[in-house]
Amino acid sequence: MMLETLVARYGLIALFLGAGIEGETVVILGGIMVHRGILPPLPAIAAAAAGSFVADQIFFALGRRFRDHRFVRRIRDRPAFARALATFERRPTAFVFAFRFLYGLRTVSPVAIGTTTLPTARFMGVNAASATLWGTTFVGAGYLFGQAIETAFGRIRPLEHVLIPAAAVILLLAIGVRGWRRRR
Repeated sequence: MMLETLVARYGLIALFLGAGIEGETVVILGGIMVHRGILPPLPAIAAAAAGSFVADQIFFALGRRFRDHRFVRRIRDRPAFARALATFERRPTAFVFAFRFLYGLRTVSPVAIGTTTLPTARFMGVNAASATLWGTTFVGAGYLFGQAIETAFGRIRPLEHVLIPAAAVILLLAIGVRGWRRRR
C-alpha cells in the first residue's frame, strides 16, 4: 500500500505514526491531504508534531536508559553519532531544537542526547517546540506546494516501471560496495 493511500485512508492516525516512523515524506503527504480538503489543517499539524515529538522522546529515553546496551553502542559507532555529540556540546539547546531539520542526524540525535547529562525536562520542552515548528513547516509545505508536487509525480508516474527497478539496482550496488569496503 502506498504512503498516500495510508494517509488518505487512516488520516490523522497515519500522519501521527508516519511522522514518528518515516518523517518528512508522510508529513508532506499529510499537507497534500490538507490541500485536497481530506484532512483538517490544525489537527494535521498537531498529529505530525505529536508523532515526531513522541518518537524523539522514545529515542531519547532509549539513549538515557540503555547507554551501555548493544543497541545504543551500535548507534554510538556511527560517524553521525560523533558529529551529533560534537555539535550538541557546542550549543545544546540550539542542537536539540534543530536536529530534526538536519539530514542524517534525525534518528541518532535523540539517542545521542539521551546519553548526555541534559535534563529530561529541558529536552522535552525544546523537543515540543521544535516538533511544533517541524510539523507546521512540512504540513505547510505539502499544503502550499501540493498542486506542484502532484503535477511532478503525475509526470513521473508513467516512468515507474523504469525508475523503480533502476532505484533497486542502485540500492543493491550501494549495499554491495559498502559490504565490500567493510571487508577490506
